Amino acid sequence: MEKKMRGWLLFIAILLLLLAACSKEEKAEDDIPEPIEEEIEVVVEEEPVQGPTLYKAPFTGVLSEEESTHRAVLATINNHPLARPQSGISDADIVYELAAEGNITRLLALFQSELPEEIGPIRSARDYFVHISKGLDAFYVAHGYSPDAKQMLQDRFVDNINGMQYDGTLFNRSKERRAPHNSYITKDNVLAGMEKTNSSTELSVKPAFSFLESIEDAKIGDIASMLVVRYGTDPDFTSTYSYDAEKGTYNRMVKGIQTVDKSNEKPVELSNILIFETAHRTIDNVGRQSVDIESGGKGMLFHAGIEKEIEWKNIDGILTPMENGVPAELVPGKTWIHVVSTHPGMGTSVTYTP
Repeated sequence: MEKKMRGWLLFIAILLLLLAACSKEEKAEDDIPEPIEEEIEVVVEEEPVQGPTLYKAPFTGVLSEEESTHRAVLATINNHPLARPQSGISDADIVYELAAEGNITRLLALFQSELPEEIGPIRSARDYFVHISKGLDAFYVAHGYSPDAKQMLQDRFVDNINGMQYDGTLFNRSKERRAPHNSYITKDNVLAGMEKTNSSTELSVKPAFSFLESIEDAKIGDIASMLVVRYGTDPDFTSTYSYDAEKGTYNRMVKGIQTVDKSNEKPVELSNILIFETAHRTIDNVGRQSVDIESGGKGMLFHAGIEKEIEWKNIDGILTPMENGVPAELVPGKTWIHVVSTHPGMGTSVTYTP
């Protein structure tokens, strides 16, 4: 009996030890901390949104989403008082004003950014007009010619059409004015003339013109809010420009009349006024001029309400404004270029006031 009792006690003791061990094991498992889940922030870098590709117009420096690859058209436009107001000039990228006979001037209007529906009145060519067209690789439009220019055009020195051959077909006479102040050509007829003469319609020459990023970069120079450019003493060929600070452009007036486009009644608004001084020489009894467009010389630049002394140089046939040995930076927009004689010179031909 005593022996049996000891056996039971041993069994109970072993059982208690086993239970204690199990309890410690469970407690140890309960004490194991659960893993902590960390939130990891994933940063996704967004790719920058790219805007449309912008192209700079070769003759104005104006940015556009569409690249302009059309060949430039250069038209001789009559500047006689009876030919004003002219049609198409508000759309010209550049207007050159040069003496044709004595101090009577003609305009060379360059169209590349856009070609207006009507251009005119168209007037006759001079040899230096033709050379300017050649340098620009422009399709040249004129009605009539001096003897030197006639030979150059007939020899196809430049691609061209002339009203002497196409009067009444490509060139039309306005009934509102009398000859020689009434010859006009339309956009469609310019394009038809290019096709008729098998002329290229694609731009192949880009000028060495340089442009600022914006008008704000042009604030260095003498203040000049108004300027006057004279060809002799005739008020009919004296241009007055006033600067509009709000628009950043110049308005042009002759004898108190603002220069506007007859076709659309828009005023001519210019970002740059350039004056190039060069030698002139009278070559016949009509007063026709020989104008040196090769040698370069002194110049003046007006833009953003300021004036700068510059030079000009013929670069590959293109009359180019220069500053410190490189092309002068222009304000993006339209430009009027006056070519004046060294006699009496810019000191007399050009005046400006703050």
